[in-house]
This record gives sequence, structure tokens and C-alpha cells, in this order.
Amino acid sequence: MTCLKPENAGPAASGLNGLDFNPFEVMEPRAPQAIPAEARNGGRVKAAGARPKGLYLPNNNIQTPNMTSPEYVQLSTAAAITLGIMPGKMHRCGCTRCLNLLLTYPEGCRANCAYCGLARHREAERDYADRNFIRVDWPSVPMAQIAEIVGRDPEASPFHRMCISMITHPRSDEDTVSVLKTWTDAVDPDAIPISILSNPTTMTRADVQRLRDMGADIFTVALDAATPEIFDRTRGKGVQSPHSWQKYWEILNDARDIFGPQKFGAHIIVGMGETEHEILDLVQQLVDMGGHSHMFCFYPEKGSLMDHLPATPRDQWRRVQLARYLIDYYGVRVEQMRFDEQGRVVDFGLPQAELDGIIDAGTAFRTSGCPGKFAEDISACDRPYGDSPPSDIASYPFAPADADLRRIRHQLGMEKPGEPYEEGEELEGY
Repeated sequence: MTCLKPENAGPAASGLNGLDFNPFEVMEPRAPQAIPAEARNGGRVKAAGARPKGLYLPNNNIQTPNMTSPEYVQLSTAAAITLGIMPGKMHRCGCTRCLNLLLTYPEGCRANCAYCGLARHREAERDYADRNFIRVDWPSVPMAQIAEIVGRDPEASPFHRMCISMITHPRSDEDTVSVLKTWTDAVDPDAIPISILSNPTTMTRADVQRLRDMGADIFTVALDAATPEIFDRTRGKGVQSPHSWQKYWEILNDARDIFGPQKFGAHIIVGMGETEHEILDLVQQLVDMGGHSHMFCFYPEKGSLMDHLPATPRDQWRRVQLARYLIDYYGVRVEQMRFDEQGRVVDFGLPQAELDGIIDAGTAFRTSGCPGKFAEDISACDRPYGDSPPSDIASYPFAPADADLRRIRHQLGMEKPGEPYEEGEELEGY
């Protein structure tokens, strides 16, 4: 079996106070502060009433236009570059393979998740369409324009998948249906499959069924927190937010029934105070249900209630990333693995030679998410640098090169004899 000694499990100094994991007691969000009355519920945007004019690039120096879904949606910077409506290029990436769309309203998201740049408490600081989300800006574009561009030749599109991301808003359910119809009127779902990143708080089972009937292929629930306690303090009552663990699981179970095996999943963020055993237990539970886990590395989003907290140490992230891949795609069960007294993986449950082959293939360390057209274990939703800077990549949006794999092995504490990692070597030539 492959065993790790915690003291040799990677560069332990990568975490707070020399730890190689983020403990529960450290990852406490700040309390949200009061919002000025004039800024609540998109007050500044509504009062100004500026009309949108096509593409809007986030700019905190001008008044945000009064844009609202389903006419307008936001899309990731990577998707906007790939779509050709925004200039730019990505470090070591030619494009993104997922067209991520985000519902948008002057009121913004009415939830207050502690780690999210879109959280309600930011009304005091920035209008909704100007807020950063997973480390980047999200330009706003008419939905009809997006559908028209992709609909010209879907088969030749660089996108392997389209995803509608809902937010917590009274209109999000009906507007998701409208956005989906605009898309399917222009683009055959067989050419570009559709995912839904849901908002369980406002949804019913009938809503889940309706989206499936309209052509959605995969349905995901952003649990994000690995335990009920962490969920409550980062997404629920602990931060004056409306979400509940029970409601999220209710909709996840509905998705299992309606979408079927391998067509539903849950997002999970690593490093918000859970143990590795707790999060991998959740991964196993999802696999046993017939679903998948889509994993994110915690990064302190600027402007969030957790922006003062440490990013997930790479030691912890790599251990969980590898173990999750083994459970999701390699048939290894969490019960085969061993954990130390602090819940860290010390044995992945496979012989070293077999594990070496999986590490060297590199797929385990790529961004996880809904599949594209290459393979079931290679995500279309590659989210370039959504959970890390390019200088310290957490989720690789491309196949890791040899130098990347040496760095990964260094972080895992599994360097091969005679193949040491030299700091920064994976960046050479880029």
C-alpha cells in the first residue's frame, strides 16, 4: 500500500503557521456588516436607470447599467475571450471549453455565502455586475447575442458544453427557463450539451423536471461545504443567508431521480475547515448515489467574508484531489484508504506502482466538473485559474507537463528518486 507520513506529506510551510491543512477553528468568516439603505436591493443601479448597450465590461468607475436576466447574462472572462467578444489570452491555455453563463439582476444574489464575491453584503461596496467571482470579472452580454454567435455553427464551436449558473433571486427559476429556451432555439443540445448549476433554495422538484424536459443534460448542486456545520456558518444562518443543508440535499436527491446516474453531481470546496476524511466520505456518498463530485480549492476571494483567511495548502489540496479522483473514476473506496488522527490521508489504498501511473497521467489534477467531448474524466468546465493564480496552479485547466507533475509530486511528498522539483521550473518558456 502507498503510505504517507504526515511530517513528509509535502511542503508543510505552505499552510498557516506551518500546517499542511486548514483547521476548522481557523476558517471562521467575518460577520456581515450593515448595508446603507440606498444601496440595498440594487438601489443605486435602479435609481440611475442607465440603459445597457450590448457588451458591458465591469468598471467600478462608471454607473452600472440596469441589466437584468433573461435579456442579459454574465459570462466568465475566459468564455468571453473564447466567444470572441472580448480581447485577451490565457496563460498556457488556448480557450475554455465551457460557456459559463450567470444570471444577473440589479439586486444581485440575495444569498450571503461567506466565500463568494457575489454575496449580498457587497451591496455596500460594489454593484452586482461589477463584482469579481472566482477571481475574475464577468462581463454582461445580451443572451440573444450569445445564442446567435454559437448558433451559427455549433459543431465547429470550441465549447464542449454550456452551463447556466443560477443565483438566489425570486426570478431565477423562471428566468433560467427563458435563458435555456433562447439557447435551445439556436443551438441543438446534441451539438453542445447543457448543464445547470442550480439554486436549490428557490427550487421544487417540478423545476428540476422542467429543466430536464427542456434539454438540460446534467444538473449540479453547489453544496460547497463538506459538512452541515461548515455549510451553516458559511452559507446559512451564520452569515444571515437563506440556504439550508437539508434543502440542498432534497434537490440533489430529486436530481438523482430525474437526471439519472452520472448525470448529476455536487460542487465541494476543499479547505474550509473540514477534515480530509470528512470531504472524501462525502465524495464516496455521492458516488454511491450514482453521481460525481466537482472539486474546488478554497481561495480567499477579494471582497468576501473569508478574504482574510488562508488558501488551501497545496499539500491538503493534492491529497484530496488525488483521493477524490480514485474514488470517482478508479473504483477505490474511502474505506480502503487510511487517515491519521487529524483526518489526513496517509494511505490511498493502492500499490505504489499503480498509484504512480495515475499520478503520472496527470488527469487527477486537472479541473473537475461536467465532462466534455474528450473523456468522462476530463472536464469541459476547466475554469482557467478560477481557484488559484497561474503562478501556483491548483486545478490545471490543461494536461500537466512533466515539470508540473514534478511540482505535484513535491506537494504530495512523493518525489521520484533522481527527479527533484526546482521551484519555478514549470513556468519556464511561458
